[in-house]
Amino acid sequence: MIKNKWGRVPLVLLGFALFNTACAQNPPLTGQAFIAEERLVGNSTVLLNNAAYIVPLQKLEDLKIASVHFSNQYATVFDSLLNKYNKVDLFDGNTYSGNKTLANLTSDLKFYNTIIVQVNDADLANPDLIDFVSSNQKNKNVIVAAFGNGSVLGKLDAVTAPVIWTERVSQVSAMYSAEAIFGGIAISQKLTKSYSSVYKTGMGFTTDKTRLQYTVPEEAGINAANLQDIDKIAQEAIREHATPGCVVLVAKDGKVIFNKAYGYHTYDNVMPDKLTDIFDLASMTKVSATTMEVMQLTDQGKLSLEKTLGDYIPLARKSNKNDIQIREVMMHQAGLIPDIKSFEKVKPTDHSTDSSAAYPTKVSDHYYLRKDYYKDVMLPEMLSSPLKTRGQYVYSDVSMLFMQEVVENITAVPLNIYVQQHFYTPLGMQTAGFLPLYRFTPDRIIPTENDKDYRMSLLDGYVHDPTSALLGGVAGHAGLFASANDVAILYQMVLNKGSYGGAQYFKPEVVDLFTSKQSPVSRRGLGFDRWDPIADRHYPSKLASDQAYGHTGFTGTCIWVDPKYNLVYVFLSNRVNPSVASKLLSLNIRPRIQDVVYEAITKGL
Repeated sequence: MIKNKWGRVPLVLLGFALFNTACAQNPPLTGQAFIAEERLVGNSTVLLNNAAYIVPLQKLEDLKIASVHFSNQYATVFDSLLNKYNKVDLFDGNTYSGNKTLANLTSDLKFYNTIIVQVNDADLANPDLIDFVSSNQKNKNVIVAAFGNGSVLGKLDAVTAPVIWTERVSQVSAMYSAEAIFGGIAISQKLTKSYSSVYKTGMGFTTDKTRLQYTVPEEAGINAANLQDIDKIAQEAIREHATPGCVVLVAKDGKVIFNKAYGYHTYDNVMPDKLTDIFDLASMTKVSATTMEVMQLTDQGKLSLEKTLGDYIPLARKSNKNDIQIREVMMHQAGLIPDIKSFEKVKPTDHSTDSSAAYPTKVSDHYYLRKDYYKDVMLPEMLSSPLKTRGQYVYSDVSMLFMQEVVENITAVPLNIYVQQHFYTPLGMQTAGFLPLYRFTPDRIIPTENDKDYRMSLLDGYVHDPTSALLGGVAGHAGLFASANDVAILYQMVLNKGSYGGAQYFKPEVVDLFTSKQSPVSRRGLGFDRWDPIADRHYPSKLASDQAYGHTGFTGTCIWVDPKYNLVYVFLSNRVNPSVASKLLSLNIRPRIQDVVYEAITKGL
């Protein structure tokens, strides 16, 4: 039976609060001191018993993960890093004492198939803990994160599960081990001497870095002091009422070196923005959902850019959209109108304050749209709309509404379900998806506009875009919600040419095709926005390279990837709260922050 000799640590279950800090994981050291300690940790960290290649964890969509700690004084740091990669539920082993034994803990973990156990020398003095690991490793994936001198290893001879052991006991070593479990850091060391009859000199498995690392700017050759102007610009945006709050994330060389939240959910200054907050991405949906699916289907040979809308949408065959190539649609050169009429066309009989079989589509609180409104009104309007600008670049939401029809006809799977199953869940994106209120409470979601014209409510968790709203919140052009960390994960995968976490989501040549300039009449790629060659536009920022690609969102968001600098830049805000405002644009908040990053890269250390 476990005695309560490890000391009481507050029980933390099912969730974790992350810090609002410039460095993504609130490191105990900064700059070169952090790097020096990390180097010492790296040189003393060894992975053992990994013949089954459990570490780094793969196929996250199949894993239900729990983390168990006892007297590890850095469990909070360790667990916070785990939760940047996937949802990990937390258990305090100290609460299993007295009449509640570790057998009870095993029972409580029955629905988890992956258990991460943090141990040190004091913990292992109790044989029940070894029994706990030994029994669970028989039918679950167990990973032991061991901290302390070599005597720790001598007590783990009965453990056949992977062991990540480091001699150093610090916040940095806790971070390092957690990141190594998910492939945020590669492990390369071997035992320099024998510690038991099982763990001998020369033993150790090597791993590759396959996911984002969370560290300090100096790790990527940047002086943290040179990023301080980000604070000033973000604070200016809030002071000038360009947005009530925002989150900024910068990843360089596969490392998140800056992630900070500013301001509040609204101008009443009640709820501070947090790193884990979920934003309405608006038109970032076009590239973060629809284009991702188009890329994958193209890679699989299920969709051809040379085929037409008529090839994939039967209803388009008797319209003027029949011979429009998919390539034209993806470049916004199909001649499609920018958007269709939304709420202003809805008749009083088309909506109700209550849901029913006749009014099943939830638009917002107390606003339900009649059955088949999209098929009866919106789709026919799209199909009958004129084509006046074919061959010219005219940015169009209708383009991605048609692409939603295309991909759903190919896969027979709704867009929101497809991207969740094929991208967001496997990548470990915990917040990304459509219809966030089905998974999260409103306090997790950043509110957008106070719609006083049609929905008569503050939009919190309901898509801001009116056309998407009338589709029930799932549309090819808008409707996706996510946190900054999730956006970074998705676009690090794209920057990696389709690879992340040991999986290949599409071939490198597909990424190159979609993100490169495609037309002599615009800067666009396929779906993606790109660097503008007209110099005085400074788009997306003054210092962005001609390789930069990404997208902005009407709600005050953007994602920009710059392969030349191995850079991912995420800015999320709710500039449309409480009503649509233009100061975020007129003050050039997003591009100015982006240029601070480029300037810091140029200055180096």
